[in-house]
Amino acid sequence: MPIVSQFYGVIVRMYYDDMKHHNMPHIHIQYNDYKAVYNFNGKYIKGNIPK
Repeated sequence: MPIVSQFYGVIVRMYYDDMKHHNMPHIHIQYNDYKAVYNFNGKYIKGNIPK
Protein backbone atom coordinates (compact mmCIF):
# COMPACT_ATOMS: atom_id res chain seq x y z
CA MET A 1 0.00 0.00 0.00
CA PRO A 2 1.67 3.26 -1.07
CA ILE A 3 2.41 5.98 1.50
CA VAL A 4 0.56 9.23 0.75
CA SER A 5 2.02 11.25 3.62
CA GLN A 6 4.26 10.81 6.65
CA PHE A 7 4.59 13.35 9.50
CA TYR A 8 5.30 13.24 13.26
CA GLY A 9 5.30 9.44 13.16
CA VAL A 10 1.86 9.29 11.51
CA ILE A 11 1.72 7.33 8.24
CA VAL A 12 -1.15 7.82 5.77
CA ARG A 13 -1.65 5.10 3.16
CA MET A 14 -4.20 4.59 0.40
CA TYR A 15 -5.15 1.80 -1.97
CA TYR A 16 -5.36 3.30 -5.43
CA ASP A 17 -6.57 0.50 -7.75
CA ASP A 18 -8.22 -2.35 -5.83
CA MET A 19 -11.96 -2.10 -6.44
CA LYS A 20 -12.34 -5.85 -5.86
CA HIS A 21 -11.57 -5.58 -2.12
CA HIS A 22 -11.99 -1.86 -1.41
CA ASN A 23 -15.15 -0.36 -2.86
CA MET A 24 -15.47 2.76 -0.73
CA PRO A 25 -12.62 5.31 -1.13
CA HIS A 26 -10.72 5.52 2.17
CA ILE A 27 -7.32 6.04 3.78
CA HIS A 28 -5.43 4.00 6.36
CA ILE A 29 -3.75 5.86 9.24
CA GLN A 30 -0.98 4.29 11.30
CA TYR A 31 0.69 5.72 14.40
CA ASN A 32 3.01 3.38 16.36
CA ASP A 33 0.83 0.34 17.15
CA TYR A 34 -2.44 2.19 16.44
CA LYS A 35 -4.32 1.86 13.14
CA ALA A 36 -7.55 3.36 11.81
CA VAL A 37 -9.47 3.75 8.58
CA TYR A 38 -11.32 6.93 7.52
CA ASN A 39 -13.28 7.86 4.42
CA PHE A 40 -12.46 11.02 2.45
CA ASN A 41 -15.10 13.00 4.36
CA GLY A 42 -13.20 12.36 7.61
CA LYS A 43 -15.71 9.81 8.89
CA TYR A 44 -14.20 7.10 11.09
CA ILE A 45 -14.72 3.58 9.68
CA LYS A 46 -12.71 1.31 12.02
CA GLY A 47 -9.62 1.11 14.24
CA ASN A 48 -8.25 3.20 17.06
CA ILE A 49 -6.00 6.30 16.90
CA PRO A 50 -5.36 8.57 19.92
CA LYS A 51 -6.17 12.26 19.48
